[in-house]
Amino acid sequence: MAEVVYAGASRVYSGASPVRAVDQLDLSIADGEFLVLVGPSGSGKSTALRMVAGLEDVDEGEIRIGDRAVSDLPPKDRDIAMVFQSYALYPHMSVAENMAFALKLRGMPKDTIKARVEEAAAMLDLTKYLDRKPKALSGGQRQRVAMGRAIVREPSVFLMDEPLSNLDAKLRVETRANIAALQRRLGTTTIYVTHDQVEAMTMGDRVAVLKDGVLQQCASPRELYDHPANTFVAGFIGSPAMNLVRLPLEDGGVTLGGLRLALPREAVAKAGERDDVIVGVRPESLRLAGAGDDGFDMVVELVEELGADAYVHGVVGAGGQGAGGQRMVVRVDGRTPPRLGEQVRVGVRELGELHVFDPQTSLALT
Repeated sequence: MAEVVYAGASRVYSGASPVRAVDQLDLSIADGEFLVLVGPSGSGKSTALRMVAGLEDVDEGEIRIGDRAVSDLPPKDRDIAMVFQSYALYPHMSVAENMAFALKLRGMPKDTIKARVEEAAAMLDLTKYLDRKPKALSGGQRQRVAMGRAIVREPSVFLMDEPLSNLDAKLRVETRANIAALQRRLGTTTIYVTHDQVEAMTMGDRVAVLKDGVLQQCASPRELYDHPANTFVAGFIGSPAMNLVRLPLEDGGVTLGGLRLALPREAVAKAGERDDVIVGVRPESLRLAGAGDDGFDMVVELVEELGADAYVHGVVGAGGQGAGGQRMVVRVDGRTPPRLGEQVRVGVRELGELHVFDPQTSLALT
């Protein structure tokens, strides 16, 4: 086990217009930590992972594993094990042979290999499948074999590149819980890449959000959710996304669809002489209000019924008032959702749940 450190690490693809796939990444992953790299397609998260594995060059800065700088070391000398999206199993080998293959290449004694394979198989509930070939396994079982192949090597660092993306929705939920529990049991430093922010929030000790190769914020899942550093993190973390509305700033507050909202003094002070701000509010921080209650009017355009909850999508101020036709999402009781085309009154649960951002820098003012 070991700490992993990106120290100003960059990956630059040369050409007529050089592309900085990873740009000056500074990030430390503690010994035994489960860190998730998350971001949209093209954000640089897989490239950053492959830089640790030695599958991508480090053009600037360096990467350290433990007390060793590994930027110039070949992959086999880095003491890492990688789990790929495609499983990458040998089809002609049994489960046991797939898991043992890397250990055989090292020349380890047969009894040691057998013991490690059986131990990993017991952890992953694969014991009864050890004699089967990959083609006789389900997708979830193949993924567990790929995990087992990494576990038997007892590396300092696990690297996982979207290992669940080929599984169906139900199996993904089950498998991600198993991976998180297994990592805590083994205590091995793990870097896990995903584009699924729900997966990131439920698995990681910390989550690092990337955009265009640049680290936006790295914090615990709760910290990211409650205190996003900028509008990108605010809009990316959380499902459905946070409602973000650009509104004029007047006398220490804003007006949304006729509803006056006082902003925190700290945000108003940081806004300085700016004419407007971006106000963010999560769907669960809004509620359906009575006709005479404080709130704003919204015309319902879509209702997503999820059982216990429903998400109501609508337009505020479609006639040019307030938010100027801004689309918003409200979480409501799934048993009594409004109807399509209905005009509803929406209130804010707590003013303390508002987020305020600078429209020029996109950085949080609260």
